[in-house]
Amino acid sequence: MSEDMTIAPAALTRRGLLGLGAGAVLIATTPMRGMADEADMHAAIKEAFGDRPIEDAGVSLKLPPISENGFSVPLTVSVDSPMTEADHITQIALFSPRNPLPDLVRFKLGPRAGKAEIATRIRLSGTQTLVAIAETNQGRLLRGTAETVVTLAACVVL
Repeated sequence: MSEDMTIAPAALTRRGLLGLGAGAVLIATTPMRGMADEADMHAAIKEAFGDRPIEDAGVSLKLPPISENGFSVPLTVSVDSPMTEADHITQIALFSPRNPLPDLVRFKLGPRAGKAEIATRIRLSGTQTLVAIAETNQGRLLRGTAETVVTLAACVVL
């Protein structure tokens, strides 16, 4: 009583082939929703800081003009501040208009930091203009921006 246990591959019919082709076209033409856009970034800034006015002064954001690899882009943010008990930076936040999440990172600082400056590496999903916002202990918001051209993007969500 031996039976042949092999399973024959399913025959591909013309209907099946047309269905596969239609599915492939549908997938290829569906827009990716893995990236933030300018509106998402502005919404994240508003969520973080409310409707307070933001001054375009006092924040220096340094990025390389061309980043050949978006997986590790160096950046430095420095803020003009005496960093005294009476006048200091409490946080520096970075925002992206193209990464999957527009609110990249927030660094908490205090007067004992001595210097309002951070340096790190981040992933970027393409050419974009990053925004750095610094908040003072008096509640003032200061902004700086910098653009980098990314030749090999990271943070790609499929």
